[in-house]
Amino acid sequence: MEIPYTVKPRPDTGLYNAKLGIWLFLASEVMLFGGLFSAYILLRVGADLWPHGMLSIPIGTFNTFVLIFSSVTIVMSWASLKLGKLADFKLYMALTIACAFGFLGVKSYEYYVKFTHYDLWFKDDATAQKYFVAAYGEKGEADVRKHFVERFHLQNTKATYDPHEVQLVGHIEGNPLCTTLKRLAKEKQDKILFTPDPKFGSHDHPKAIEIPLSDVKRLSAYVPAHSTFFAIYFTITALHGLHVLGGALVLCYFLFTADKWWKKAPEQFANRIEVGGLFWHFVDLVWIFLFPIIYLL
Repeated sequence: MEIPYTVKPRPDTGLYNAKLGIWLFLASEVMLFGGLFSAYILLRVGADLWPHGMLSIPIGTFNTFVLIFSSVTIVMSWASLKLGKLADFKLYMALTIACAFGFLGVKSYEYYVKFTHYDLWFKDDATAQKYFVAAYGEKGEADVRKHFVERFHLQNTKATYDPHEVQLVGHIEGNPLCTTLKRLAKEKQDKILFTPDPKFGSHDHPKAIEIPLSDVKRLSAYVPAHSTFFAIYFTITALHGLHVLGGALVLCYFLFTADKWWKKAPEQFANRIEVGGLFWHFVDLVWIFLFPIIYLL
């Protein structure tokens, strides 16, 4: 039995079934991401301090243009089918899929950087100041202090460091993923080799310094447990990434079965591409909102 209204619109809605279905599905997706964005607003408004400059704006901007370009190519793929040009459809669909996996590749790189970048809190102000001077020198110490005051919007102008406000930022030798003090203690290590990030101080290449664990109060990679900011960042961007991955897999199916569907039911196939395109535009639109509030504001 043939399924009705796969090509012709329903008389009661003016839409064919798949298009009606995707709009209902997207309505539920709006509620999902709307709830997450609302939670973000409440958490940020209620926070005493909110970090800035924790994410790479150029990388986020590049990924934004990748998704915008993919929205153009998926429209062109649908238009190619309507014009009867199957070869053009395959080209534009392949470009869309390449953009999708390119976006995910860039996002994976961003995640890796965060999982190997560390903040290190010291047990007291004097200890913190000693290691900052050792890492960056006298002038560099002042530069780092200024940077963190601006990043976290701190008003504290004391000459010494508050270990709750200013941390040494950098990498542990070997870039272990998510190393914690508990893990180091379990491995019976008594010190770490820490390489400060050069962008925070005057030196282009600050030297790695040995820090006894007895001087460390807390060690944290930029993972969800690090702060409310990163909990929000990973939750929303990971969910969005899953949508990108799911959409890309469906588009791959469309591309690899194009010849069969084009011979069997060309109009129905074009409608499938239109429905897939609507979902892809939604994924793009979510990122258009996500990029400024997470990366810029």
